[in-house]
Amino acid sequence: MYSRARGASGSRAAAHRWVFCSVLAAAAAAQWGCSRGPAPEFPRIAILRFENLGPDPSVDWMGRALSEVITSELTASPNLYAIPSTRIHSFERTMGARPVAAPGISAERGLALVAGANRLGYGDFSITGGKLRARLSIADPETGKMTAVASAVAAPDDVIGAASELARQIWPEAPAYRASSASALKDYVAALEGSEPSAVVQDLERAIAAAPNFAPAYRLLAQMKAQAKDAPGALEVIGRALQQDLRPLEKARLQVAESELRGDLALRLNALELVAKLTPSDPTVWVALGESHFNAHAYAQSVGDYQKALTIEPQDPNVLNQLAYSSAHAGDLPTAMAVLKRYQALRPADPNPLDSMGDVSLLSGRLADAEGFYLQAARKAPHFELDGALFKAAMARLMTGDVSGASAVANQYLDARAADSDPALDYRRAEWMWVSGSRREAVARMEAFARGGTNAPPKELASRAYSTVALWELLLGDRAAAARFAGLAAADAGPLSEETSLIARFLTQPPASPAEWASRAEHDFPGPAAAPFRDMSVVYALLLDKQYQPASELLRRIYDSGETGDPQGILPLMLGWTYLETGRDKEAGPLLRANPVPASISPLFSFCFPRVFELRAMAAARAGNQAEAAENEQVFKKLSGDTRFVWDEPGTP
Repeated sequence: MYSRARGASGSRAAAHRWVFCSVLAAAAAAQWGCSRGPAPEFPRIAILRFENLGPDPSVDWMGRALSEVITSELTASPNLYAIPSTRIHSFERTMGARPVAAPGISAERGLALVAGANRLGYGDFSITGGKLRARLSIADPETGKMTAVASAVAAPDDVIGAASELARQIWPEAPAYRASSASALKDYVAALEGSEPSAVVQDLERAIAAAPNFAPAYRLLAQMKAQAKDAPGALEVIGRALQQDLRPLEKARLQVAESELRGDLALRLNALELVAKLTPSDPTVWVALGESHFNAHAYAQSVGDYQKALTIEPQDPNVLNQLAYSSAHAGDLPTAMAVLKRYQALRPADPNPLDSMGDVSLLSGRLADAEGFYLQAARKAPHFELDGALFKAAMARLMTGDVSGASAVANQYLDARAADSDPALDYRRAEWMWVSGSRREAVARMEAFARGGTNAPPKELASRAYSTVALWELLLGDRAAAARFAGLAAADAGPLSEETSLIARFLTQPPASPAEWASRAEHDFPGPAAAPFRDMSVVYALLLDKQYQPASELLRRIYDSGETGDPQGILPLMLGWTYLETGRDKEAGPLLRANPVPASISPLFSFCFPRVFELRAMAAARAGNQAEAAENEQVFKKLSGDTRFVWDEPGTP
């Protein structure tokens, strides 16, 4: 692989090939052929900011420029992951800010290690004797041993040439950096290390003016505008960039940014697939692709994406966790559990692997196993996720139809919340009454909590309680009472309760046609950012009105788009429901298979629970599986309690 070194003299390239082969062999022998030992850890290199050893501080910017160019030119290497500075500095949120203009050896080392680097590139440079002289040293951070040194000499203003020579000594096929001038690169570095937004924007515009095909400057400028909530401005920048003569990788990265702004899952998938093909050693791309495939319900592809990310960063607990969920949704519970055991071995004190074991067991129908894992997580870390593991254990038992056993576990959850002086304790008690079937008692208790008397809850909590009562009354068929409680919720609404209050007020309006509901939603939830929330509100309204065909069409679009987050797994159940109501029985079955995983009981959760069991009974009966139908119908009746919902047929318990 080191047979050619473009852009460097033959003698200099030959002098350095063996050096870098030896340093990187310790991390990539199997891929590069420098050793015949067992395949070691994939090389993840952080090229840190170079230190200026010369007398002129005005060229300090070259320290960042050298590291940025080298990292960029190594991006497409199939045999190493060059960690970008943006990822390295993202960890400042947890480790504290470092001076961005300080040499990397002092300011970036710790950040790079947290970012997963197993090789560190330290550099220095100087302008002396009319030449730019740069040196790069590669170190193993575990041993601290400096294992290789390379150097480059260029004209005093040719920072790109010097960086490229160093990059090609690491990877001979490294493509040339795209900035066509040092002035464009200097402005880009100023933007990277700037802190005042308006000055950063000016620096980026200058960089683009000097080098119109300089894609990284466009991407950063679009990101700045998006962070300022100027989506049209960000799209305008991306549009300008896409008119330039860009390399396929540059174009695909811009399309990823465009897809995020437009909420276009298909564009995002296509662009990410190309980025992954062109940068196969970047684990963050594989993770992003895995998330996109998961949102598109392409679970087998999502599994493959996460597995590729793990070949590069095998000890990333977040990726292990995501792989487990993708595997479970793909129907492979054994793989999901094996992956979570790897996660548990990495983090033995962390309760999250056990909690995730509970989740994948629950959605796979292993209810007793799920309850056991949740209880183990709760014992390992009391008050973990506000005692959410205990709550999910109670829900796992409830899904078996054992209301009394589930309530016993729920009491452990409520006792734990009481011990934590939870101000919403009575709110949570009312929620459990509702979900376990005592619905009229739940309504009365939630209303009493909202009114408060001498122990009135904070206004926002009271607003949430009133919104909950409004939605419950709506589900029970009393729209007038629901509207009255929605008005009380609006009076006390604040930032944390406004969303629930708005949807309560929206849904308590009189029944209407699909077009009228859509018009109301445009009025009540205006703007592009509210689109997913607006569409789901229309779905809920149509379901309450039993307008299943238009609800199904809208749900299908939402489900396919992947725009709406669905951590509890409600969307497929609701879509399956509309399919059963519109004669698409065969398509409904797979959508109803997985159990929801409720981390809490929102009022809107009642659109699918306990109805999912009746829907499964309907689907099984229509498929001729009477035993399965009877089993699910029995669970539904046990959980239906003392009331019927508005869409239940007359005579349904």
